[in-house]
Amino acid sequence: MNSSIAFNDETPLDKASRFMYGLIARATGGILDDGDATYKELRLFFAARADTKEKLPDFVRQCSDLDQFWNFIKYKCDNYRGRRKIIGDAFRPLIEYLEAQDRSPCVETITEALTAFDSEHVHAAWQKALDRRLSDPEGAITAARMLIETVCKHVLDKTEKLYPDDADLPKLWALAAEQLNLAPNQQHEDLFKAVLGNCQSVVSYLGSIRNKIGDAHGQGIRHIKPQPRHAELAVNLAGTMAAFLVSTWQDMIENP
Repeated sequence: MNSSIAFNDETPLDKASRFMYGLIARATGGILDDGDATYKELRLFFAARADTKEKLPDFVRQCSDLDQFWNFIKYKCDNYRGRRKIIGDAFRPLIEYLEAQDRSPCVETITEALTAFDSEHVHAAWQKALDRRLSDPEGAITAARMLIETVCKHVLDKTEKLYPDDADLPKLWALAAEQLNLAPNQQHEDLFKAVLGNCQSVVSYLGSIRNKIGDAHGQGIRHIKPQPRHAELAVNLAGTMAAFLVSTWQDMIENP
């Protein structure tokens, strides 16, 4: 694509697919549209994103231009079939990650909010949950609970509210919600009481799911094995709840 407008109109998944198929074409006697300029543009796009830079193929991270890629692939394998497999396998983590993102359109908004709140700890917990949805559903569910725990503790620390070291997730949520004026008993409107009460229930259920089918405890013979769709639901719910706390905290700071 020649225009920056067209580039900006593509989804990240579109860009990743175009990148992969363009490199396959270059490695098998064809060309990558716009050659080196496209390679560098796509490489920079994914390398600049915290959530995709580690999922780029090693050879893309190591090869700064198309000539370096060609020198890599031509010596790595001397037949077209093998080159297609090498490139396809290397792009799979990035493609699968972005496919999961496409199924969850709220992810990008949540990522931005959590990164701005705390890029080191909170965003890292969120990223761990996202990364495990397909490959490790049990781990993703555990990470989803950890995300909410982390956000609650950050809110409590920022508001200088003490909490017990052994506080469970429902307790942490209740304490953080109270600090942010989100507890159901702090509301005057019945509708808000109901909505915030349901938020509290969702958080409690996430904790229960993690205890039942997450990877934080040993399991018996009749262990329930979660599927990626279960993990995706848990992660999306956790992300939404965490982002809600973060946005409320930010609004409280900006509008005291």
